[in-house]
Amino acid sequence: MKHRLATVDETQAFGVRLAGLLRAGDLLLLTGPLGAGKTALVQGIGAGLKVLGAITSPTFVIARVHRPDPARGGEVPLVHADAYRLGDAADPRAEIDDLDLDAAAEDAVTVVEWGAGLVEQLNDEHLAVHIDRLDDDTRVIDLVPHGGDWAARLDKLCNPEIK
Repeated sequence: MKHRLATVDETQAFGVRLAGLLRAGDLLLLTGPLGAGKTALVQGIGAGLKVLGAITSPTFVIARVHRPDPARGGEVPLVHADAYRLGDAADPRAEIDDLDLDAAAEDAVTVVEWGAGLVEQLNDEHLAVHIDRLDDDTRVIDLVPHGGDWAARLDKLCNPEIK
């Protein structure tokens, strides 16, 4: 499922809509070139999940946990990780294991930038999200479901009249 988004604001708004489909235990793997809009999408997801704190790139801290804001109706934490800097490690999977992402995997929505090939073992089912940024700054987001009920949930994203 491909979606074309013309601006960063549209990318964030799409993230809010995507968040409406998410639940505790979900794993999203984001790929795409630097500057494609991965963090902007996660900002929208965080807004949709109604979590506390600003969503910024976790490139240098590797992972952040954003607690839900019950005052705004938030219920599910967001774990936002960035495996970009781990790609140069001798054993990046060991470094991923050291992050203990699996400790929160059942209770949170986990979004990992640059995580393809590294974190799929956290969940038998996941959503792969590939973002490309075109020369005119349009973003093309391709959602690829892997297992579970992702395909049915994504139908709801494209066809809001489906319940």
